[in-house]
Amino acid sequence: MSSSALLPSPLWRHPEFRRGLDDMTGTALGIAAWGLLTGIAMAKSDLAMPLALLMSLIVFAGSAQLAALPLLASGAPLWVIWATALCGNLRFVIFSAGWRRYYGALPRRQRLRMSYFMADLNYALLLKRFPEPAPLSQSVPYFWGGVALNYPAWHVPSLIGLFVGDRIPTAWGLGFAGTPTSTLSAGASRVTTAFAPTTEPAPIVTGPRILAPAPTATPSPSVGCLFPEARVRPPSVTPW
Repeated sequence: MSSSALLPSPLWRHPEFRRGLDDMTGTALGIAAWGLLTGIAMAKSDLAMPLALLMSLIVFAGSAQLAALPLLASGAPLWVIWATALCGNLRFVIFSAGWRRYYGALPRRQRLRMSYFMADLNYALLLKRFPEPAPLSQSVPYFWGGVALNYPAWHVPSLIGLFVGDRIPTAWGLGFAGTPTSTLSAGASRVTTAFAPTTEPAPIVTGPRILAPAPTATPSPSVGCLFPEARVRPPSVTPW
């Protein structure tokens, strides 16, 4: 008998589907808040609206979206964007080994379909509900029950933040969501000039004597980082 024949039909009528839905309810508010802030960050970035909308619907990973936004806005090479998103989601390589213990018997096509909806909380709740691999007739409905709430809890607020992010008053305290993205975008576009020395050494005044200049660190006009002045000899010590 094939593994798919063991699955109940329809899944949404299975008791474990309801259990997965109920377990995800406790985290839905936090997921919605994170999705909303991600949408606001995308709205306040320099990314074009059609591309931001496409990214919001296709990419189901908030950390990857926020990491890729400044790179997309600054025109970074495609391989850099892909590598950054990959590094931000390497944890799913570990998760996939755990998922395989539960769903490895399913057909590959079905596993690929499920992989798109797999998220951190789905994995955590599955381990809590089934510490050891359970029959597919129980674990699969439980998984889709969680997805039934987790997926819209992320995408609906994310789309709301994307469309109304520029209209949200600053007094509400949500405008900070776009600040890191804007800062990273500016830094990425000017990274090549960030390390240029910008100041002259300042003298050290001790008592009535003025000793040799010492290196100082001042903010660079590019990204606001501190860079010591190059080619400055250490101050000599003159005995009194």
